[in-house]
Amino acid sequence: MAHTPRGGPAAPVVLDDISKRIIEQLQVDGRQSYAAIGKAVGLSEAAVRQRVQRLQETGVMQIVAVTDPLTLGFRRQAMIGLKCDGDLEKVADDLAAMEEIDYVVITAGSFDLLLEVVCEDDDHLLEILSQVRGVPSVRSTETLVYLKLRKQTYTWGTR
Repeated sequence: MAHTPRGGPAAPVVLDDISKRIIEQLQVDGRQSYAAIGKAVGLSEAAVRQRVQRLQETGVMQIVAVTDPLTLGFRRQAMIGLKCDGDLEKVADDLAAMEEIDYVVITAGSFDLLLEVVCEDDDHLLEILSQVRGVPSVRSTETLVYLKLRKQTYTWGTR
C-alpha cells in the first residue's frame, strides 16, 4: 500500500505505462519541456502537462532539485539508528522537526527509528548527535558514517 510522506496510508495509485514513461523522462531530466516529453511518449504537450499536474496533485511525484552535498561543503553523511522508549510516533515527529535531520523512519528490527543527516564535518555531526541524545525517549544511538556513496536512485514505481 502507498503511504503519504508522513507515513499514513494512502489510496494505492495504479499508473499506466504512459504515466510511468513520463515519470522516467522527468527522472532523467526534470527540466525538459512538455513538448520533448510528449515526443518521447507519444502524447501532445497539453496531454503531458495535464498528466504531470495530476501526478503532482495526487502526490505520486514531486519535481525537485537534488543537490550533491559534497560539492556544497557537507563532508559527512550518516545514518543514525535509535532505540527509544515510549510513543515512537511522537519521538519521530519531534526528531523530524529538527532542521538538521533529513530523513526519519519508524522501523521494525534492531532499531526503533532511523535518521539520516548531512553534516559539514564531524563536529557538526557531534552537535546533532548531542541534540538527538537529548530527546528524553531516546535510549541509545548507533551512528553509521557513510564512507562512499555508490548508488542513489529515485526510480520507484516505474519498472
